Amino acid sequence: MNSNKENSRRQFLRNTALASLSAGFIPVIGSAAAPDNASGGCDPTTLDAYGQGPFYTANAPTLTDNQLALANEPGTRLVISGVVRTLDCSLVIPNTLIDVWHANDAGAYDTVGYNLRGITYSNAQGFYIFETILPGKYLNGASYRPRHIHFRITPPGFPTLITQLYFEGDTDIAGDAAASVTSGTYDATKRIIPLTLNAENKYEGTWDIVVNGSATTALPDLHLDKGMLYQATPNPFSTVVQIHYGIFEPAQVALQIFDIRGALMATLDEQYLTPQKYVAIWHPDRMLPAGVYFIALRINDLQVHYVKTMKI
Repeated sequence: MNSNKENSRRQFLRNTALASLSAGFIPVIGSAAAPDNASGGCDPTTLDAYGQGPFYTANAPTLTDNQLALANEPGTRLVISGVVRTLDCSLVIPNTLIDVWHANDAGAYDTVGYNLRGITYSNAQGFYIFETILPGKYLNGASYRPRHIHFRITPPGFPTLITQLYFEGDTDIAGDAAASVTSGTYDATKRIIPLTLNAENKYEGTWDIVVNGSATTALPDLHLDKGMLYQATPNPFSTVVQIHYGIFEPAQVALQIFDIRGALMATLDEQYLTPQKYVAIWHPDRMLPAGVYFIALRINDLQVHYVKTMKI
């Protein structure tokens, strides 16, 4: 990429970011790995130094409506979502089994039943999502373990990867034997994610899983030198959505909306566009079910970015 094009792109991103902040926009989806993916690098998801831990229970049930925590579960609501990617981040892996479990608000695990334990799968577009609560802390020797969620990740036909997810700002990370590891096989750096408060007053985090597996579709690599989705508003929505996006080079462009199962619900703005900012309007069918939807930006048949929105 030449310097003039890169400078123009940086200025475009800076202007759009400032406009978003001035409008009070707080993004609720992103990835700590996005800058590396955008520049062509890729960081495989690492093992956790504590491994599976002593509280795993086999044969957990499949989640209903993406709910790991029941509606009446005490604690702060938390939504985790992301994409399961191949090791080079160029493709995604559908039908990946994601077995998750964690402590309750008081720091205790259910070792009798399956409360806060369950299985979900990445959909046809590689997306996964589940809603739960923020895990509580518990003593591990003389110190508390930071809040964490356990993952057993099994792509179809490939070995299981076992790891743990942590959260930025947790004061117990620095003293934890696993969460504090910053290099090597058990490097936890890319497994410590930020959380933001969404429009439903739920905390939300995005974590892309990068593992060895077979992909069946070329979705969605983050090529931010080509274009970017900035926001979908309002979010949540009821009748209409404004989608703000930018194109950085002349290209054939389309916006696609998928449901949580990966089914294509709509295609917008399918045309040849020149570099600038755009706004698309989505008027979904009034019978569209409430739930989570993903808006994807496709440029020259490559899906380059996505944001998540919710119908209420």
